[in-house]
Amino acid sequence: MPMEHIHRFETRPALAQALADAVVAALEAALAERGAASLAVSGGSTPKLFFEVLSQRPLDWANVTVTLVDERFVPPESDRSNHKLVATHLLKGAAEKADFVPLFHAGVSAEEAAVIASQETCGIDEPFDAVILGMGTDGHTASFFPGGNALAEAIDASATRGVMTMEAPGAGEPRLTFTFSALRDARFLALHIEGGEKLTVLQDALADGPEEDMPVRAVLRRSLSPLEIFWAP
Repeated sequence: MPMEHIHRFETRPALAQALADAVVAALEAALAERGAASLAVSGGSTPKLFFEVLSQRPLDWANVTVTLVDERFVPPESDRSNHKLVATHLLKGAAEKADFVPLFHAGVSAEEAAVIASQETCGIDEPFDAVILGMGTDGHTASFFPGGNALAEAIDASATRGVMTMEAPGAGEPRLTFTFSALRDARFLALHIEGGEKLTVLQDALADGPEEDMPVRAVLRRSLSPLEIFWAP
């Protein structure tokens, strides 16, 4: 990967500001071109500060659609829910007017929820204007987990764009995740990681090795859009 695509920051607040700047620029370009914009974000603890910064940025949020890269199959009131994370830290302030499209749906199976989510997101992900990925210490991104029961399909670039299910030993609950084919051509594609351990994992992922062992390698190697990596200690 070209070194110019790895952006290093001395502090996490500085990273959050810079990543928010980049996302706003991508969304503003889409709004100017089409009058609408789309953003897919990841969960976990890493993006909280970035969400807080982004939520306050002046933007035509009423014409921005926000969804999730992936989701645990839990209701939005659960502390494990990425929906709850986004609602708490991003969909407020200036960003409260954004249209949020969840992946979880109550009263159905995970497989049925994936079908519904694929239908409801069909018009906003071809391609996304901005996608922000995270990465676990096991080398997973989105819900592409090592040992996942549908990993080969999930990272197959020829797979149908949309949302699918994933179960894996390291995933906890069943997951809903966009396929790699739906993420790899985002107009702005970023990987947001923090801490020394994640940097070491990234360095390992950049080395030779099977994508099945570290699925983030699929994004590092085969994305159609340049992958911009944002890291701070």
